[in-house]
Amino acid sequence: MKTVQEALNLRSCILENFEMAVTCTDLRERDALMTYVIAGGGPTGVELAGALAELKQHVLPNDYPELDFMNMNIHLVDNGERVLGAMGERSSEKAKQYLEKMGVKVWLKTRVTGYDGKNVFTASEKNIPCSTLIWAAGVMGKIINGIPPDAVLQNGRIKVDECNKVSGTENIFALGDVAFMMQEKFPKGHPQVAQVAIQQGINLGKNLCSGMNVVHWKKFSYHDKGSMATVGRNKAVVETKRIKTQGFFAWLIWMFIHLLFLVGFRNRIIVFFNWLISYFNYERGLRLIIRPFKSKKIG
Repeated sequence: MKTVQEALNLRSCILENFEMAVTCTDLRERDALMTYVIAGGGPTGVELAGALAELKQHVLPNDYPELDFMNMNIHLVDNGERVLGAMGERSSEKAKQYLEKMGVKVWLKTRVTGYDGKNVFTASEKNIPCSTLIWAAGVMGKIINGIPPDAVLQNGRIKVDECNKVSGTENIFALGDVAFMMQEKFPKGHPQVAQVAIQQGINLGKNLCSGMNVVHWKKFSYHDKGSMATVGRNKAVVETKRIKTQGFFAWLIWMFIHLLFLVGFRNRIIVFFNWLISYFNYERGLRLIIRPFKSKKIG
C-alpha cells in the first residue's frame, strides 16, 4: 500500500465485506468475509492488525449490530521467530502480548505460500479460509531491462556496492527498498524503511555533485534513528539509542513524533484535537464507501 487510492481501496474492501456479511446466509462464507489474514509481522503488519482489532472491539459492532463479532478473526502470519524482528526481543514480545490480548491470532514460523481468493495456504499446511489477505511482508522491486541478471537476487533486490552502484555496471544506481547493500552491521541488507532511502539518496546526491572520481566517493553508512510501532490504544513500542520503552509512554512518544513531522502549526493543532476527541469517544472517522473496491459490471 503506497498511495491514498490504495488505502481507500483497502478501506472499501473491509467495509464491503461487512455489508455482504450482513445479508449472507451461508455461515462459512460469512465467517470468511469476517476473517482477515495479514502476511508480515513487521511494523506495518503489527499496526494494521492492532487497528483491525480495535475496530472489532469498539467501532464495527455499533455499525453492524446484526453480526456476531465473536466470529471475526484476525490472523497475523510471519515466517520469522518473532514479530517486529528488527527490534529488540523485549519489544517484540510485548507487541505479541498486546496483539494476543486484543484477540489477534499470531502465527510465527509460518510462511504464506498462496492464496486462491477463498483460502490462504501456508508452508506448514495450515489453511485459513478468508476473503481478504493483506500483504505486509515487504515489497519486490520491478526489474527493468539493462540490469545484469547476476545483480538481481531471488527476492527482487539488486546488489549494490557501498556507494549504491549496481554490481557489474558503471553508471547505474539503486536506492532504498530495491537495493541490497551487504555491510558488517547489515549482513541481510538494510531494513526496507523510508530513512534508508532518504539517507542513501542524500549520500549519492553529494557524491554525484562532488565531481570526484568514484574511487574517492563517500561510502554509505546508515544512521538508525530508532524504530516505533503502535499496536493500539495506549499500546506501542519505541526503541532508540537512548530510549527503549513499551506501553502508554511509548504510545505518547509515537503520537508526539508524528505530530512533530506534520507541516504547519495549524495542521498539528487540528490533528491533535481530532485525536483527543477520538480517544474519548472511540470514533474512527466516517466509514463511507466513497469508491467501491469491487467495480460493478454494466450491462
